[in-house]
Amino acid sequence: MTQTQIKQTLRDSKAARWSVLALVSFTMLCGYFLTDIMAPMKNMLEEILGWSSVEYGLFTSAYGWFNIFLGMLIIGGIILDKLGPRFTGILSVGFMIAGCALKYYAVAGFIDPEAILWKWKLQVIVAAVGFAIFGVGIETAGITVTKVIARWFKGKEIALAMGLQVAVARLGTGLALSTTIPIAIRFSLSTPVLLGLILLCIGLLAYLVFCVMDKKLDKSLEANLYEPEEPFRLSDIGIILKNRGFWLIAILCVLFYSAVFPFLKYATELMIHKYRVDPELAGIIPAILPFGAILLTPVFGSIYDRKGKGATIMVYGSVMLIGVHLLFTLPFLNYWWFAGIVMLVLGVAFSLVPSAMWPSVPKIIPERQLGSAYALIFYIQNIGLSMVPLLIGFVLDNYCKLDSAGGRTTYDYTLPMAIFTLFGLLALGVALLLKAEDRKKGYGLEEANIKK
Repeated sequence: MTQTQIKQTLRDSKAARWSVLALVSFTMLCGYFLTDIMAPMKNMLEEILGWSSVEYGLFTSAYGWFNIFLGMLIIGGIILDKLGPRFTGILSVGFMIAGCALKYYAVAGFIDPEAILWKWKLQVIVAAVGFAIFGVGIETAGITVTKVIARWFKGKEIALAMGLQVAVARLGTGLALSTTIPIAIRFSLSTPVLLGLILLCIGLLAYLVFCVMDKKLDKSLEANLYEPEEPFRLSDIGIILKNRGFWLIAILCVLFYSAVFPFLKYATELMIHKYRVDPELAGIIPAILPFGAILLTPVFGSIYDRKGKGATIMVYGSVMLIGVHLLFTLPFLNYWWFAGIVMLVLGVAFSLVPSAMWPSVPKIIPERQLGSAYALIFYIQNIGLSMVPLLIGFVLDNYCKLDSAGGRTTYDYTLPMAIFTLFGLLALGVALLLKAEDRKKGYGLEEANIKK
């Protein structure tokens, strides 16, 4: 094949591949806006609907129920490798819309707050099931979009593209954390969830436009006589699971994200109880984290594309994660400005590790297996994202309750933050093992992504 022929493919057009990135990133922004829409409202859920910390932890943990216990995420990865990103992406957004609608039904007053099912509030159960269905959709969409970027940016600015996609997703998280409480106070508790539902419908339209472009890419590859990639086989899952590099990436992922996303679920309350921030403003400080990632993740991704050092970047990010949670654990310096500074540092760590981790997977796993590999990584990650919030809720209710002078229950967050610090220490150990494995196997994690 000549160089001229190669340049005729659609993904060699900068306008085309960056347009694709914009479309799928917008869909993910809509999804992540809804993922964290309930996080700032923990206090409101307790005061208005009578939820306890354990019930809130149960609801939050539901995100991974179907992905973990029914293996839906792994099934999604197989569907992705078998049927491609167009079908899988549309299916994923459909799950998100259905789950969001059920969650809205639960918190919008259609269910009696006093109704009980299996010793739990029926309202909590229905909201949790909706969140679990949504979790299937958003996680499958995540692996689909990641494979889309790997396909469209192969041999090009892959880390920058993945960094930008993560940044846009973080914008959704930041908007959720910073706007939910003002919207809920101005209108109602369920209004932010309804807004998320509307955004998801718009995100589906954006993904349909991508599908048209992706079909054109297939035609341009065929016209240039590209050899079709070897088809995915179920036996490939066994090959992936025997890969030590895969396991190190997967374990690093679950440890790192278990110290970040579950923390965000409780960060607003941490600001209220430890740093005495006004409840209406308490979501603004945690919002620093995703907004910081918006700026820095693409920067670090671009450095990885041009200079390499992916494994080293993951080590540095893990070290910063430890420092941040250790500072939040200390029983002094309880000032809002200090919390803001520490959250800024966490934003840097939150940018470093993902900017190098996700683009490193295609260096370890062949393209035909990428969907299943990402699905398995997300599956393992979901174990942490599901179990850790429930653990923190249990710890808060059983070991950290304090009674304030006004009779209102408050919490001491020292022990929960020590748990998050432990996750950071374990993540650092795995990052160092991954760097050693790269030297041994020659994955190229320390090499630049852009091929000359």
